[in-house]
Amino acid sequence: MEPTPKVIRHFHPVLSARALGTRPVRVEVAGRAYALFRDGTGQPAALADACPHRFAPLSKGTVRADGRLQCPYHGWRFDAEGRGSNPSQPELRHCDARSFQVVERYGYLWLAERDTPLSAMPDMGDEGYVFGGAFSTHFAAPLHVSLDNFSEDEHTPYVHTRLGWDDPNAGRVEFEARNLEDRTEVHYRAPQRPAPIMTVLGVRDGDFFQNDWVTRFDPVRSQYTIRWVAPDGSPRPFITRANIFFVPETARTTRLHVFSFLRTEQRLLRPLLPVAARAAMALTWWEVRDDARFITTVADTPYSHKGMRLDRFDAPLVHQRRLMERIYYGAGPKMTGAVVPLSREAPGG
Repeated sequence: MEPTPKVIRHFHPVLSARALGTRPVRVEVAGRAYALFRDGTGQPAALADACPHRFAPLSKGTVRADGRLQCPYHGWRFDAEGRGSNPSQPELRHCDARSFQVVERYGYLWLAERDTPLSAMPDMGDEGYVFGGAFSTHFAAPLHVSLDNFSEDEHTPYVHTRLGWDDPNAGRVEFEARNLEDRTEVHYRAPQRPAPIMTVLGVRDGDFFQNDWVTRFDPVRSQYTIRWVAPDGSPRPFITRANIFFVPETARTTRLHVFSFLRTEQRLLRPLLPVAARAAMALTWWEVRDDARFITTVADTPYSHKGMRLDRFDAPLVHQRRLMERIYYGAGPKMTGAVVPLSREAPGG
């Protein structure tokens, strides 16, 4: 499967909109580099991060007053559509750079091929939820390792310290998993461990933690819906939802972009949702940080699960490999089961 499959046919969140100012910014997706910049109208744009002249990185260039991105090496300049010109040889034709589509939503810039329809933008499933914010976290591990980590909660008592259950309750976990044609669906329910910070979301000692999630591959993303119930079965006031996008940057690194939401069924608490939603995002940040700190320990885990003694909590992992190859990488049936490398290819690919 060389060269690297062009996964940018899917929309990927790649950069906080606030991080793109007057200077271009380089981002990577699956070993390919892109130069993001704002044109003369302030709209975000993206070009392959390689000048068609001699492959100098356009992200090291400058944005001119007319909104064109100028190469730092020989001054070639390009508009948002990639149309280029050579100031030293104005009559030279075929100076264009490859351009990409950039959409700004939820405070983030989303990158895709020019012909990817807007209808392909991932659905956050945020109806009735208040947006608490978004953040990015670098994972020093390949995509498959990062995804596997977020595809089971069995590690919760040992890697995390707030959400979910602790070691004495590891045997009391309710678990279900469904492997479907285009996704996996997972359900966990267990006693919530004591954690004073959880009282911010109305959680009390003795409550049960419930995590239901769906993982899809257009692009690779998981949506986690977490709620708590009292011992008598009555629901606690808040429900959190985190949409996590797993964006492979290189063969050994993954960038997680997380979008956090919160809702309540109690009308009297709805005025508090904006503040509570920020608290929920902070809690999500802590949990993802725990994973990011641990992930280097298992970063060299092989792509294949062959030889591993998988248990029931690992039920989605093997199926997700197949879905990732077929849907995300676009591999045909004959390629199913093959390793998908993320090797660097020539600039501009």
